[in-house]
Amino acid sequence: MTDSKRKGTAVILLSGGMDSATALAVAHRHFRRVDCLTMAYGQRHLRELQSARRLARHYRIAHHHVLELPLGQLLRSALTDVRRPLPRAQTERKPARIPATYVPARNTILLSIALGYAESIGAASIFIGANAIDYSGYPDCRPKYFRAFERLAGLATRAGVERGHSIRIEAPLLHLSKADIVRLGERLHVPWELTWSCYAGGRTPCGRCDSCVLRARGFAEAGIPDPLSKRDHIRSRRVTPR
Repeated sequence: MTDSKRKGTAVILLSGGMDSATALAVAHRHFRRVDCLTMAYGQRHLRELQSARRLARHYRIAHHHVLELPLGQLLRSALTDVRRPLPRAQTERKPARIPATYVPARNTILLSIALGYAESIGAASIFIGANAIDYSGYPDCRPKYFRAFERLAGLATRAGVERGHSIRIEAPLLHLSKADIVRLGERLHVPWELTWSCYAGGRTPCGRCDSCVLRARGFAEAGIPDPLSKRDHIRSRRVTPR
């Protein structure tokens, strides 16, 4: 993918987190039109949907669809059941076991909806902010999963069967560390203050869940203050004495 903006349309799954915000910035740079899909699938809080809406407004997205998918009662996960405690962050970069925050088949469900929408509007690509380096160990965030889904897209769509033009699954952050994602986002001027990563929701990030810890590690390793971190926010506002 070159630096110049291409013609055409892309669809992005926009959750409101730092990864999907960076993927949106990449898509926005390379495609003339970018449509956003945000899913309220029954997650334990809706704070991230607020961020998704703010990001869509920031990038002046003309078509941002927020869909209600009441799947929480079917998909057993600590992210869909408030009665289950959120686990503390694991220390390994790639956990040996899939954590309780894994939502069964979530990416497959969301990508399938995005695929139908992309084919309906003639979009060439679907963007997703998945990451396989600094992530929580989810099976549907692996490179071979996305390769398989792209093959499925070629088999299951009119574009793939009649014209041989499969809709591409673009995961531009897949092989980046969280620090690399922060650096890329800085180059693309991602508004980090509009994003939300914490699994717990609330007014401020909990700082203990996997998502919070991975985010903090990424900003720290990149040497860039996180505007959502109280400590970094205070530090970034300090005035150097004359």
